[in-house]
Amino acid sequence: MVSYYADKKYSDRERWICIYPAYINSKKTNAEGRRITKEKCVENPTCQEIRDVLDAASFQIGVENKLYSREQNKDSVMFRGRVRVQFKNDDGSLVNPKFPAKKDLLEYVAETIPKLKSRTQGKSAEQSQNVQSTKKSNKKKRK
Repeated sequence: MVSYYADKKYSDRERWICIYPAYINSKKTNAEGRRITKEKCVENPTCQEIRDVLDAASFQIGVENKLYSREQNKDSVMFRGRVRVQFKNDDGSLVNPKFPAKKDLLEYVAETIPKLKSRTQGKSAEQSQNVQSTKKSNKKKRK
């Protein structure tokens, strides 16, 4: 079998692998596009979070405003986006030998996203809002 992009180098953007948020979303089924086991997935990851993790892992990346073909909610901005990652060098060697397969890279991204500041700060803000909303005011209303 001959590759469709046989005349392109691995450094050309067309040869980079694609990662959609649906690949690592724990709310999706295999039929809806999830690529790794549910236990390793993240709840509703965004394209921005995937980009941040891969950027920190020193991959060459590109973000595209694309929609995953199996996405049911076509209007939602939250599920929009695709990250392209250079996985191999021009000589065919891996860019990062820690990740020999695409699945290993997806598992790393899903493992790292919950550790992002945006995720940890978001949870603490939600908890403080819940505490504030449960407190009742004992003041009388003015007429």
